[in-house]
Amino acid sequence: MRSTRITPLFAAPLVGLALLTMAACGGSGESGSSNGAPQKSAAAGAGQGGKQPAAKAPATVSVTTAESELGTILVDDKGRTLYGFTKDKPGAVNCDAECIAVWPALTSAKDVTATGAADPGLLKETKLSEGVEQAVYGDWPLYYYVGDVAAGEVNGQGLDDEWFVIAADGKLVRTAAETE
Repeated sequence: MRSTRITPLFAAPLVGLALLTMAACGGSGESGSSNGAPQKSAAAGAGQGGKQPAAKAPATVSVTTAESELGTILVDDKGRTLYGFTKDKPGAVNCDAECIAVWPALTSAKDVTATGAADPGLLKETKLSEGVEQAVYGDWPLYYYVGDVAAGEVNGQGLDDEWFVIAADGKLVRTAAETE
């Protein structure tokens, strides 16, 4: 029997286009999108020394852990999987405008908190713009993947051999996710 599942590489541009269309239509004025990821401007990084422009960040966010097919991984307080980007370096976010459109950063207007098995000692933040900070766990700035439309999905795992979920110890999980 052949699977009718849309592959992440095909779904990601469609989801990104839908998110950009919603943002262009004015949105609801809420701090987060309907799928749990914070809304971000797609015009990040260009001409600003790699810094993203000001964006309205959710008031509070927490990082916790969940069990997945890849083991215990980091998720946000809504169960959305969090990823690290191998091109990021400690203290330097390297996700540009095209990247941010598909990989929105986990940001908050207030301190991000660690709950569950997430280690508060590994959780910090890096300033993106006035009033907006991106959560960092260990050495990895945290991102969502627009192809993950429901809590617990790991469709971004291993994409371009640059994006990986993060374990509770702050290390990237480089094993492949099982496919249906």
